[in-house]
Amino acid sequence: MDKAAKTMIVNLEKNTGKSLAEWVAIVQSSGLSKHGEIIKFLKTEHGFTHGFANLVAHEAKGSAAANLAETVDLVAEQYKGKESLRPIYDQLITQIHQFGKDVEIAPKKAYVSLRRNKQFAILQPSTKTRLDIGLNLKEVKPQGRLEAAGSWNSMCSHRIRATDIKDIDADVVKWLKMAYENS
Repeated sequence: MDKAAKTMIVNLEKNTGKSLAEWVAIVQSSGLSKHGEIIKFLKTEHGFTHGFANLVAHEAKGSAAANLAETVDLVAEQYKGKESLRPIYDQLITQIHQFGKDVEIAPKKAYVSLRRNKQFAILQPSTKTRLDIGLNLKEVKPQGRLEAAGSWNSMCSHRIRATDIKDIDADVVKWLKMAYENS
């Protein structure tokens, strides 16, 4: 389980007075089974923020990324059928490791979260031919390949599309490092 998930679990109990296991039991006794229904229930009936509701919903459904990560290589799964993009991912990870020892690489089911104090970027193989790099650079104006994320992903302010390892140039590394330093 990544550090952020552990912190959320501790904060859930601090904020609500109930443990994750107690909330899972409440959700399971509600009879709700769809992820969206569980989120709505926790937000409307119990005043949860979306993040905490999502955590409990995933845990209640047994789909938590932390549980999946224990049994599945999430990165390998992301690149099944998209093998041509894996060298791009590997190159990015090599570059990102050079930023500092405090970089946390947290694979999820569909993307990899890059964190320091908070998430600064995500790496997502979005199609069979494109890896998207999502960045949190709120004060930076989109320019050239650094485009506004728009509706692509609400967790990021910007996106860079990469289709070839040559796309990982000095500009991409500079933008990633800037996001890292701002986190």
